[in-house]
Amino acid sequence: MALTTSSITISMLLFSLVVIASANGYGYAPKPKLDKYPKAEDKLLSQIIGIQGIIYCKSGSKLIPLQGAVARVTCLAVDQHGYKPAPITILSCPTDAKGYFLATLSPSQLEVKECKAFLENSPLETCKVPTDINKGISGALLPSPQLLSDKHMKLFSVGPFVYTSKSKPISKGY
Repeated sequence: MALTTSSITISMLLFSLVVIASANGYGYAPKPKLDKYPKAEDKLLSQIIGIQGIIYCKSGSKLIPLQGAVARVTCLAVDQHGYKPAPITILSCPTDAKGYFLATLSPSQLEVKECKAFLENSPLETCKVPTDINKGISGALLPSPQLLSDKHMKLFSVGPFVYTSKSKPISKGY
């Protein structure tokens, strides 16, 4: 009989509760409040965070999907003791022919608090200037996620982000 990750996790959780409950009569631990413990499926859903979006190249008035571009995701986190370690930064895989990117994060022992997505790199010399459309430069905060229970993932969507070939002229202040 093959055990799945879910059944192993549930078995370990139940075993822990039995040990805590049995020790309660001897003064070793307070009586557990079962409503405080996350369900095994909630824990699995929070294991993987996915951030998706599309990156374009703006040429004149046209938006062209940019293949090979990379997005960056930076997250603030808190460890199990409440300490804030250095921010976590991950890069997406290069975008496909439709400009689509996906970055995934498995926070393990960290609780991710806030993430922002940014433009990171364009492979085209003729379309390398990032724009702040949809906060591609300043950082797009992640909206509410879509829960993908079959993939055990919280999926966030950002953008679309845009590169251009020209930078805007900077006023000299006169």
